[in-house]
Formats: sequence, C-alpha cells, structure tokens
Amino acid sequence: MLVPSSNTILEPATAGLLPADGSVTTHVARVRVVEISDAASSRRQFDVGRFVAAAELLADAKVDLILWNGTAAGWLGFERDREIVSAIESHTGIPATTAVIAVNEALDRLGARRIGLVTPYVAAIEQQIIGNYRCIGIEVVSAVRGDLTENTAYAEISPAQITEMVRAAARVPVDAILILCTNLAGSPIAEPLERELGIPILDSVRVAVTHSLHRLVTLCAK
Repeated sequence: MLVPSSNTILEPATAGLLPADGSVTTHVARVRVVEISDAASSRRQFDVGRFVAAAELLADAKVDLILWNGTAAGWLGFERDREIVSAIESHTGIPATTAVIAVNEALDRLGARRIGLVTPYVAAIEQQIIGNYRCIGIEVVSAVRGDLTENTAYAEISPAQITEMVRAAARVPVDAILILCTNLAGSPIAEPLERELGIPILDSVRVAVTHSLHRLVTLCAK
C-alpha cells in the first residue's frame, strides 16, 4: 500500500480485514500528506511523481499489487488516479489500483445513482467531490462533513461520531452511503449500519481491501 504519511487508522483497519490465515500480507510506503484543503500546497502533495518514487521502493519487495490507499482523486478528479496507476505500472511493471477506483467500481456494481457522502473535509473539498460524482452520473443528495483540514484530526473522529454522521446522511432516500477518507474509522461500523439502515455503507478502507483481494485472486489465476 501507498499510505498518506499522517494516516493512523488505515494500517490497523486493513490488517483486521485480511485473511486470518496470513495468506495475504501488506507492505507500506508512505507519501507525505499532512493537510487536506483547496490550497495549492495541499494539492502538490498528490503530484504523480511522489507516488512513483514510493511505489519504486515497494517494488523492491517484489509485491504482487500496489494500492494507493488514499481518496484525493475524489476532489482532484478521478483521472488523477488513472494517471497514478499508469505511472506506477509503467515504472515498476507491477499492477496497481487505488481506493477511489475500488469505491467507484463498487458504486457501479450497485447501480447507485443517489448517494449520501460522509467525509471529514471542508466545504470546498466536499463540493469538488460532489461535482466529480455528478460528472459520472451520480448525485450526492446528502452530505455530512467534519470541516477539518489536518489529517491527524480525522483519526480522532470516533466510530460513534461517524455512526451519527452516516445516520444523518441517511435521512433522505439514497442508494448507498459513502464514507470517503482512509483515515476515518468507518470500517468497524459499516456492516452494523448496513443492517440497521438497510442500505449499502461503503467505507473506503473496507472497499479498497475487498477490491485488492479480488484483484490478487485474478492475478494469481493467470
């Protein structure tokens, strides 16, 4: 995994979702990310070259798949992740994917066209995410945000608080609710909330892991 440098939720959450038999292991390289805002300095954190440099270090370990486990393409534009995947694969020869690619494939499988959105971000970032989903035919009809810019602060939002954010997003009819941030503790509450609310709850960490495991099965079958 390529991991935002200030994330603390992502790695333990991922470890808890892997097969218990140890047949799949994760190996991490960090990409410096400390602030999420609409400032140019924040956007520069996600330059493609930074991902290539980190991916080349992972390639030394001869991993089978490289996952960029961050959600910046949600506001920077989905094409950014396609650029990152292409660059990583070109420089390392290793298949690559991203959390946002995983999320969007899951939304497509569900046929979701009206979604609720839960993020820790500020209004400017939230609006960019809403616009990007509108461009692919998905309307964000309810959105709940944390209004935070410091990535370490996202990890301090408790599962109980995220639960209430999801419930708030579900007050209008939606096809699914998306918890979009890999430094939010949404993984342990997603399945209980699905049962409670009767709608799919897509936590970006959980979805990225499931997607990656499926990719590994396909790669190993070749």
